[in-house]
Amino acid sequence: MTKFQQDELQQLIKNFLFEQNCIETYHHCISVGDYAFELGKRYLENPEQARIAGYLHDISAIYPNDQRIAVANKMGITLYEEELEFPLIIHQKISKEIALNEFNITDEAILSAIECHTTLKGQYTDLDLVLFIADKIKWDQVGEPPYLVGLMEALDKSLENAAYYYVDYLLNHNIKVIHPWLWEAYLELKHDLG
Repeated sequence: MTKFQQDELQQLIKNFLFEQNCIETYHHCISVGDYAFELGKRYLENPEQARIAGYLHDISAIYPNDQRIAVANKMGITLYEEELEFPLIIHQKISKEIALNEFNITDEAILSAIECHTTLKGQYTDLDLVLFIADKIKWDQVGEPPYLVGLMEALDKSLENAAYYYVDYLLNHNIKVIHPWLWEAYLELKHDLG
């Protein structure tokens, strides 16, 4: 992606989110995308994919939680019972659809990373891991994440160690629902790091 294309994509995302009064989400998306790019330089052949995935990962913030089930149904997205119980998680799948249909992103690797940036999934790729970790480091809450120090120490070892650290942290800290993809990723990470 040239600097012009990057600026153009940023502007399109800004317009899209600002029209829906999702200003904080815009800043979070750009922060995650830029960090994912930097992280991607260490682990990916094409770190630009990580930047694009990061820029678009939360583009579905235009739909509040109470609308996500209906929006997903309208888009033809298959939902798990856990997503019906905790609709916040659906945003990753909706973001993938918006990236594809509104922003014409057709790169399957980018779409995959967007689709699992909250939960990860089994048979993850390095790009999936990079976006998953970048989103946790550059989180969208106030202050520093409570898991950040441990996550960064794990990241010094590998992407897999960092992802495992975060998922293990979640599973031990009152997680609302355990998404099937999260559990698959956890078991795979545990096995791979064995």
